[in-house]
Amino acid sequence: MYLLLGAVLLAGCLNNEEGESEVGGDSTQKRNISTRDNSISKTNSYSDLFFDSVSLGNYLANNNVPDSIGNRIISFYNARNYQFAWFTSDGFTEEAQAFWNLFDHYLTYSGDTTLKNKQLEKRMNRLLSEDSFTVNAEDKDVKQTEWRLTQSLIAYASKNFEKGYVKRKELERFVPFKKSDPIQLADSLLTKKHKDNKYFEDINVAYKALKGELQKYYDIHKQGGLPTIPTLQKPLKKGASAPQVVLIKQYLAKTGDMPAGDTSAVFNDTLAQGITSIQQRFGMKATGTLSKDLIAAMNVPVSDRIEQLLINLDRMRWMPSQPNGTLIVVNIPEFMLHVLQDGKKEFDMNVVVGKEGHSTMQFTGTMNQIVFAPYWNIPPNIVTKEIMPEIEKDAHYLEKNDMEDQGDKDGDGINDIRQLPGDKNALGKVKFLFPNSFDIYLHDTPAKSLFSKDKRAFSHGCIRLADAKKMAEYLLRNDPDWDVAKIDEAMNSKEQKVVKLKNKAEVFITYYTAWVDEEGRLNFRDDVYGHDKKVKAQLFIH
Repeated sequence: MYLLLGAVLLAGCLNNEEGESEVGGDSTQKRNISTRDNSISKTNSYSDLFFDSVSLGNYLANNNVPDSIGNRIISFYNARNYQFAWFTSDGFTEEAQAFWNLFDHYLTYSGDTTLKNKQLEKRMNRLLSEDSFTVNAEDKDVKQTEWRLTQSLIAYASKNFEKGYVKRKELERFVPFKKSDPIQLADSLLTKKHKDNKYFEDINVAYKALKGELQKYYDIHKQGGLPTIPTLQKPLKKGASAPQVVLIKQYLAKTGDMPAGDTSAVFNDTLAQGITSIQQRFGMKATGTLSKDLIAAMNVPVSDRIEQLLINLDRMRWMPSQPNGTLIVVNIPEFMLHVLQDGKKEFDMNVVVGKEGHSTMQFTGTMNQIVFAPYWNIPPNIVTKEIMPEIEKDAHYLEKNDMEDQGDKDGDGINDIRQLPGDKNALGKVKFLFPNSFDIYLHDTPAKSLFSKDKRAFSHGCIRLADAKKMAEYLLRNDPDWDVAKIDEAMNSKEQKVVKLKNKAEVFITYYTAWVDEEGRLNFRDDVYGHDKKVKAQLFIH
């Protein structure tokens, strides 16, 4: 993840395809508009929604969109045969959320107000706050939002990608438009050459590192793949011999987890080290011993891993520039939080994220407050689904759990219940706020046992910290009003106290199931929320 966060998108101007002039109104410039791809239909498209080209033309004319941008928008939709880029019938595409996070981050921190669109911002925030929504391709608001997002992408790119490193046609492919064979897609991505020798990976170090791993797995695929490891009937220990050992050594040699050349069937120290290496890369406990879970992860087909790499390469296109100052990154499938200061990693921390059905959202925000000894204002859905049934079973439930009923203050028919500060409080002794429309924040927890598990998706959506005190001490390290003793006192108080951070921190909530870490190791994680599965169905021909 540290390497991922080194992905700095250098400021500059976006030029067009090699040798292209800027898109404009004369006949020479119009040659630089992509030809309409009529081979795309609902049977092979990324999105299942389309609109007619006339409606786009009316939008451009009615909104006085200049030709320099308008022709780029036409080119963008010609390449996808007027298929929606940001919507499918069941809501946003993954790219819509990713670009909006990136764009919103830029508007918040750049000071550039020229790209701000209050109407678009209001519309996006409302839609993103909904658990789910369906989309009608004829809905005028949906089409307006679609086109404004595309206009924003083109305008954003012109200000934020160094000249030449993202070609016009490449930007049009930032949002997939057609189902492809994943092996052919990988081959195209790896073999495509530019005359000016400028490539997107040259300005995105994390993308470049993962593309290198795509080359490695593509080559393994072409060479016949990786050995399949038979299920073990009993655990293997060092010194034991078994036919599987030879296969495991071949596998680990191909993936680079142990040196090549060891062909013996003996479970030796070198093999134990190789198993430890791959366990770490899969996010498992580094025991150096074989387990069913490890063998299952090793037996994922190389073709599936190539698909996983392609999906995560696309995600890395949308990573915001790494800022100076304090940066907090939570990678949901990794169940980890990373803290960086001016680009250098300070520490990592285990976290618990939302369970299925209560998914932690992906977004960026600014941490500006710490709340010591917090009240937990229990969300209405938890009150109705969890608290009220407990009260029906036990009239003293609230009292036993340090909760109080404040009545129906909102007039919504649901009583407002909150839990008092103290040892029983579900938020623990401190929470960290970064305002967002999803009501997600970081917090302490009294349930410490969960942090020892490999997979930690148990919360209602917020992010629990393994060592919240360490986080509080770090964020207040330069505040003379807060030393370690005062922080400890505030955390153990019975009275809530809100502290505004003098040095704010940026928070990125991400979803990467494959990345290269700071040691140059390829990491894979499970698709905890099924995002990969959904994108695979949209992106690949099987």
